[in-house]
Amino acid sequence: MTNYTTSQKLKHLLSFPVIIASLGYFVDIYDLLLFGIVRVPSLTDLGLNVDTVGTTIINYQMTGLLLGGILWGIYGDKKGRLSVLFGSILVYSVANIACGFLPQLPFEDKATLYAILRFIAGIGLAGELGAGITLVSESLPKELRAIGTSIVAGFGLLGAVVAQLTVELAGSWTTAYFIGGALGLVLLVLRVSVSESGIYKDIEHDTSITKGNFLSFFTNKTRFIKYLKCIAIGLPTWFSIGILALMANQFAPIMGIDNIVPGKAIMWAYIGISVGDFASGFISHLLHSRKKAIFYMMLFTVVGVSLLLFASPKTENMYYFYCVWLGLGTGYWAMFVTVAAEQFGTNVRSTATTTVPNMVRGLLPVMLIGFDYFKQSMSVIYAAAIIGLIAFTLGIYSTLTIKETHNTDLDFTE
Repeated sequence: MTNYTTSQKLKHLLSFPVIIASLGYFVDIYDLLLFGIVRVPSLTDLGLNVDTVGTTIINYQMTGLLLGGILWGIYGDKKGRLSVLFGSILVYSVANIACGFLPQLPFEDKATLYAILRFIAGIGLAGELGAGITLVSESLPKELRAIGTSIVAGFGLLGAVVAQLTVELAGSWTTAYFIGGALGLVLLVLRVSVSESGIYKDIEHDTSITKGNFLSFFTNKTRFIKYLKCIAIGLPTWFSIGILALMANQFAPIMGIDNIVPGKAIMWAYIGISVGDFASGFISHLLHSRKKAIFYMMLFTVVGVSLLLFASPKTENMYYFYCVWLGLGTGYWAMFVTVAAEQFGTNVRSTATTTVPNMVRGLLPVMLIGFDYFKQSMSVIYAAAIIGLIAFTLGIYSTLTIKETHNTDLDFTE
């Protein structure tokens, strides 16, 4: 194990790939969560039903993320990590600018058009995190990998906070979309100076190695189980965000709260997630274990979810407090994606690292369907509790049984 001086550590951790990946994920999160934040005002202005149309559009965006994750993941292994960083940001930036023009676009069926634009945005947004984490993981020394990826995610997740503040300060949801698209296009220019991963360059022109074979995750039993476990580890994160924060207004009546603003719930949750992501890398580094860091943070989240649902916060601010708690606990997002990167060889690493988080995001519609189904026969509290129980059970089991990858050398192929 190499011992690095403080100046050497800072040189690695503040290198161009880390900075550009951090900025990229910042813009990605801004644009990813922007619809959730402006869902109510934008749909109201367009004369659409906030709940039914809103859920449909979320599902379209998440489906786009699911399909985009596969597309960009394969592309990243076949054509390089940088190709994804350029292509994905161009797609979602243009889609977000188009969303800002929705009130002026000459289409009667605004609901369908909005859903299609968020679907396209979802496809673009799917490539950012996986490509960034893959590039940083392959560029940093293994001793600093966890801290580096936690910096990327910790800084990037602040994009949710800036998105909420932008909506409040701009006073217009269309302006917020324009700003998000413009940020992406500016970052696209900055990425010209980024170099490709050295580990990927070593196999780039080796035709004897099959690259980006998505089906390979399903043709080998051991690899398939490992892939499913990587996905399951991330389920509690999007249960907490997609149901408890994004649908926060549905919990207000039964908790005796006058009003809960989903945009603020998302903002406070992501403040917690950002801090949690910064912390997760250092926790993993200190414990010399990815699994222990994720497991302890999951248990912390379980306590927060239980108190939120069954201690029944009586004020809006208390609900936001619990959103911060859940954010801190699910701040293992960077560690979870890093684990996915470390489990698989260079020739399918981008495919794994890009598809795994987007599979988790893509499963949000499934969780929402289950949530809506159980709401028909029970309160929103118990409906959320059932979905949460399933998500955390799968997540904890997978965390405890997956292979430890702390200090794993990434220079290998499948």
